Amino acid sequence: MKKTWIKRGLIGLLSVGVLFGGLAAYAGNRFSHMSEADIARVRVHVIERVQKELVLDATQQAKLNTLADVLQQQRAAIKGSSADASPHEAMQRLVAGNAFDRAGAQALMDQKLSAVQKAGPEVLTAAADFYDSLRPDQQEKVRAFMARHGDRFSRG
Repeated sequence: MKKTWIKRGLIGLLSVGVLFGGLAAYAGNRFSHMSEADIARVRVHVIERVQKELVLDATQQAKLNTLADVLQQQRAAIKGSSADASPHEAMQRLVAGNAFDRAGAQALMDQKLSAVQKAGPEVLTAAADFYDSLRPDQQEKVRAFMARHGDRFSRG
């Protein structure tokens, strides 16, 4: 019984992590051209949709807002200080010369990975706190959503 609970808990946590990680990755790539105001509107829309689908209580809503804050901070950290350069522009710089800028690419990758590693534990904690606050029926809705839309999160 205990192993089943642990297994289900880990699967559920992983599912929420994939859900919100996918959302963060999607938002980081798909919405990289959007202003902060546009991103704030998307955030409000996503939170309202989760609220509507799961019918969250005040505590759960607070944990969802915390998770959204942490994901937004991670997105900003991944985006980095290169606010003047979009991902497309950064890639263009890597291929601007006669040879691919391997050192520049490595530095860019190291910067992004460092940001993910630094924020990772906080993101996992926020995702776990939110998921663990859900009732079993709400957790089942999250799992069902993941089962229906799981392929969307594998596109990166």
